[in-house]
Amino acid sequence: MKQWYEEFFENYAESYDKESFTQGAMGEVDFIEQEIDFDKTRRILDIGCGTGRHAVELAVRGYNVTGVDLSRAQLNKAIEKAKKAKVTVDFFQADARRLDFKNEFDLVIMICEGAFPLMETDEMNFQILANAQKALKPNGKMILTTLSALFPIFHSTEKFLNEHGLKSRDTHFDFLTCRETSTVEMMDDSGVKKIIDCTDRYYMPSEMTWYLKSLGFKNVGIFGCRLGAFSRNDVLAPDDMEMLVVAEMPENEKY
Repeated sequence: MKQWYEEFFENYAESYDKESFTQGAMGEVDFIEQEIDFDKTRRILDIGCGTGRHAVELAVRGYNVTGVDLSRAQLNKAIEKAKKAKVTVDFFQADARRLDFKNEFDLVIMICEGAFPLMETDEMNFQILANAQKALKPNGKMILTTLSALFPIFHSTEKFLNEHGLKSRDTHFDFLTCRETSTVEMMDDSGVKKIIDCTDRYYMPSEMTWYLKSLGFKNVGIFGCRLGAFSRNDVLAPDDMEMLVVAEMPENEKY
């Protein structure tokens, strides 16, 4: 039986790239470059790369990039983009819970809920973070964005999603588990309407800090997350649907 995210993304690439929340890639890549000091020798792993909007742009700017995603449709679009841009990106279809990379990358990115908060259990989500950590070299860095549990405490996520083009109903946020359930109506690339029961895990900032420090990361920074304008200067607030997280591995040790 397919999980909701498999069904959601199985034929949703052209439409995905037209969504309002995917339009900030250029500015987000600007931030990523700054975080690695514009060092073109850095190897980058994009987990949950989707249609390659960050991976391809990074390759255009001269970086060595590998992208992994569970959706074949999204990867096909990413490969098409890379060919059009005349760049090489190593794209692989893979489950982020079962990655085999070890000490290979200087930077791991997971942007726009590429993989991390979508899984069925907290243990599965944590495994994705653990695999990202294993993929990093000593002194490596991870940049991710994930859903902030501060937002649904103060706001209606159903209203937010509908205002941003995703038709959502019957939304319920469980304050004990920080997990949200909702029914989303979408149109895939073939024009077929789908009604999908979704579940997402929202995270408290303190949870993210604990998870990452327990995996050996240091200098864990959590910030507000603005579309196309990531910045360490933005303080995370209840109005932020997502949080931006930046964390580093120690220079000479791996857990």
